[in-house]
Formats: sequence, structure tokens, C-alpha cells
Amino acid sequence: MTVAKPDWLRKRLPTGEITKKIEENLLRNRLHTICQEGCCPNQGECFARGVAAFLIMGNVCTRNCRFCAVVPGKPIPLDIGEPARLADEINGMGIRFAVITSVTRDDLPDGGAQHFVKVIHEIRMKCPEVGIEVLIPDFNGLPSAVRSIVDAGPEVINHNVETIPRFYPEVRPQANYDQSVGVIRMVKKMDECMVTKSGIMLGLGETTEEVRMVMDDLIRAGCNILTIGQYLCPSRDHHPVAEYVRPEIFDEYKRIGLEMGFKDVAAGPFVRSSYRAVDSYLRTIGTDNSGVIRNQSDLHKLARRG
Repeated sequence: MTVAKPDWLRKRLPTGEITKKIEENLLRNRLHTICQEGCCPNQGECFARGVAAFLIMGNVCTRNCRFCAVVPGKPIPLDIGEPARLADEINGMGIRFAVITSVTRDDLPDGGAQHFVKVIHEIRMKCPEVGIEVLIPDFNGLPSAVRSIVDAGPEVINHNVETIPRFYPEVRPQANYDQSVGVIRMVKKMDECMVTKSGIMLGLGETTEEVRMVMDDLIRAGCNILTIGQYLCPSRDHHPVAEYVRPEIFDEYKRIGLEMGFKDVAAGPFVRSSYRAVDSYLRTIGTDNSGVIRNQSDLHKLARRG
């Protein structure tokens, strides 16, 4: 049975000159965003603010998660020029905090970790004042792959658990819940000062107790920032929505998460992993949330102090 979408879950599609310019630049430079590939409901708002979450290593994923709009299949070989083009685009857009994510590349020995590292290095070289958050796949739990990302030194390392363990066989059949939580744990053991982040979706049929269990698992793994959003079904071929969770329930999960010890919790129907990422980062490291990022060394000092 199809659940009717409530009024609070309606947003305008992206329009305007800024949005058009971003889309044209991405097409010309052969770059992708998860905003577009993932059918994110916030892309109009973010594009209008000159913000985008970039998708590297192509737009075809080796996994077929039943909640995700990204196309599954056989990816093309890595584009060695992508890191430099992406850094140029970020520099040209005047972005102060870049979110970089990727499709899952199980076809690569390291899952694409070294490609992430090259992207981080290019951004550091061409626009050193820009903060970086990476939303990484699980790399099949490979410690050396996770280590290479930690050593590259982004401001935030994010890996989403996405949903409760009970739904993994149906919703994320090629993933493993304990392995996903383990990625956060590995990052924190490798660098206790690294800001870590994860996210879950609501509306698949989970119970409050199950959500709290996931939150507890993430806290114990060392997760600093949590995002909680509403699952929106991309098409009839994807997993159906079981429930549209009311905004006040998200508010309650935020309250619970902060009491449990998360440094920051972003929770709401339209919240996604990269939504207002810089705000969450600044709150986590203890700034006044003015949104002013001064330079890279200051960012690292603040993060270490926090």
C-alpha cells in the first residue's frame, strides 16, 4: 500500500541562474554530485547557496541498495583527471567547505580509497582554505583503505549506517551493519581527534527502540555527529516507504542523541548526510557557529582543541 506524502514533505525543484550555472559547469567538467544522482530534495536550496556534495569515481555503483537512486551496474575505469578538475571546480565556486562522496567501487582492490586521497590532496593544494568532509563507502572493512583516508587528513570522515540491522538483508543486501559501525570505530582508533559522522534514515518501519540501539552503537564506536532524515522512495522499483515520520519525532530523536553524547545531531524530514555540513562541523569543534572558516591550520587547531 502506498503511503500518502504529507504537506511538510514538499519542496520546489531547483531553479534559478545559480543552479543553471552549477549544472552547466558540472556537465562541462564531467563531474557529478550526489545531489543530482541521489535525487536529493535539498538540491534547490543548496545549489542556490553555491553548495554541492560531489560524487567521485563515476555515477554507477557496484552495489544495489534498495533505497538508493544511484544507478547500479558495472562502473567505468577511474578517471585520473577527476581530482584536479574537481579541485578546480571547488575553487571556482568559492566553496568554503566541500563534501566529497562516492559510489561504492567493489571492483577496485582498495575500494577507491586512493582516489579519495588524491582528491583531498588536490583540494589542499589548490584551495587550502577549504574544509573537507568525506562520506566514504565501507571499503569492505579494509583497515589499510580506512587508514589512507585518515592519513589524508580531512576535517570530517563520514560513513552512514543508513538503517537498523534488521533491514540490512532487504535494504542493503551487499553491506553489513557491524562492518559499517566498525568503519567509524576504526577511524576513531586511528585518530581519536578526527571528527566522525554517520547517518540513518527513518520511515522504513523501524521502532524507536531499534533507532536508539543504532544511536547507542554509534556512540560506543566514537561517532561525533549524527544525521537523521526521512527516507523518500526514488521510484516504484525501490523499497517502499512504510511511514512518513512527523517533524516532532525528529526533534525528539535530536534531543535523545544530544543527551546520549553526540556533539551534534541534525534531525528532520529533509536532513541528509551533507545538509549544512559545515554548520554541524563548526558546532562539533566548538566555534560560535559564525560559519567563517579562516584557514586550514586554524581548522585543525580547533578540531584538536575540541
